[in-house]
Amino acid sequence: MTTDATDDRVARIMREWRRERPDLDVSPQGVIGRLHRLANALTDELVAVYERFGLSEGEFDVIATLRRAGEPFERTPGDLAASTMVTSGAVTKRVDRLVARGLVTRRTSEVDGRGRVIALTPSGRELIDEVMTAHMANEHRLLAAIDADERAVLEGVLTRWLSAFETPPTTG
Repeated sequence: MTTDATDDRVARIMREWRRERPDLDVSPQGVIGRLHRLANALTDELVAVYERFGLSEGEFDVIATLRRAGEPFERTPGDLAASTMVTSGAVTKRVDRLVARGLVTRRTSEVDGRGRVIALTPSGRELIDEVMTAHMANEHRLLAAIDADERAVLEGVLTRWLSAFETPPTTG
């Protein structure tokens, strides 16, 4: 079943608000409302893939971060927290679950004996490589509704808009 984009749920809500509050400019709902609905739908679609592999979204985030770190596929808990944008407590809980499953290890840092290092195990690497393949196929499927030119424009607009809310990453 397809819905006419000019008469989607957000358009109906906007019409109702214009009727009830003609003094308000409700035009931001056209963008924000649709982005919010799309973000929720996309999250559901992404999480479904992680769950097929027995991972939560947060666990996927941790092992993906370790994998993209490159050899030897390890980071400190602080680096993981910064990269995954969650608190150190949340990282600890995720890592505890992943350690219990044998997907990561936690050891004392060789550089700083007080610090810890979280590393991907061979089975963790095998799993994340399999999950990433499925994840990328899923993302391609999700973007199939828009053509390559629309994707490029959308990526540019979203990148510029997101930069107004995020601090640029530090290099070093």
